[in-house]
Amino acid sequence: MKKITPLFLILILAACQSAVTPSPPTVTPVPESTPTPTTITSTATPIETPDTSNILAAPDTSPKISPKDGMTQLFVPEGLVKMGGMDILMENDELPAHDVTLDAFWIDQVEITNGMYALCVDAGICRPPVKVNSDNRDDYFGNPEFRDYPVVYVTWYDANAYCEWAGRRLPTEAEWERAARSDDMRNYPWGNEPPNAENSNSNNIVGDTSRVGSYAIGVSPFGALDMGGNVWEWVADYYQPDYYKVSPSVNPKGPNNGGLNYLRVIRGGSYQDGQFDLRTSNRGYEVGPDPTKLPDNSAYYERSSVKIGFRCAAGQD
Repeated sequence: MKKITPLFLILILAACQSAVTPSPPTVTPVPESTPTPTTITSTATPIETPDTSNILAAPDTSPKISPKDGMTQLFVPEGLVKMGGMDILMENDELPAHDVTLDAFWIDQVEITNGMYALCVDAGICRPPVKVNSDNRDDYFGNPEFRDYPVVYVTWYDANAYCEWAGRRLPTEAEWERAARSDDMRNYPWGNEPPNAENSNSNNIVGDTSRVGSYAIGVSPFGALDMGGNVWEWVADYYQPDYYKVSPSVNPKGPNNGGLNYLRVIRGGSYQDGQFDLRTSNRGYEVGPDPTKLPDNSAYYERSSVKIGFRCAAGQD
């Protein structure tokens, strides 16, 4: 309940207050003074600017174009490849399946073409292909119509000479498999679906080579094309069927001496081949240079084939 103050009492109090005149307040002057500035001393430790002169800039991993032959090169980072056969079609020379760690490297996006190889021939470094035809084309190498098709009838010696001229090298067998498979257990560069007319030039459907890069669906995890089908590809390693039993787990480069008539590894299968040969783990071979012969002897260069071409690789630096 609220209190109620009588109205007449409020009026009497107001009259009394107005009758009293208050005296003015006494003001004591404050002497003027100059303020003393206050100095603040910081106890915080100064922040030093870090020295970044010894920190290397991150490498550029975007695709680059070779100034020598115009090839697009793709970066493959340092990492693991599960190397060897892991499917029901595996063969003894693919065993045991094993993990391999590789340094970063670059891989050619497609196989070396007739037009690219002709540059090396014109420079006087590379020998012309052993034959100028392809499987069903009499006029193949040197024909502008097939400039962007993979060069064939080149020996291991020829492929190696070209890659050196271009400032690159042949990939090792392990590098080739990592570029095709990455770090998973896929059976083909594009996955596990068997070869067909959409993902590869295989099964003799075309009956000859195709223009490089024609099968976008068949791309590998790192962007490389035609790593299954079109033409087999020379790699750097000697072939040894039981090499995986003794292969180093870091950056293997193949056996020191093939010991089997100087065989060299080929990878990837060709336009004539199917499900078995196009598997990423499959290992083929052909006879490489015979060092017991002299270079002026055609036998020194040994074998070439209408189904074998190559691509190059390069180290990170």
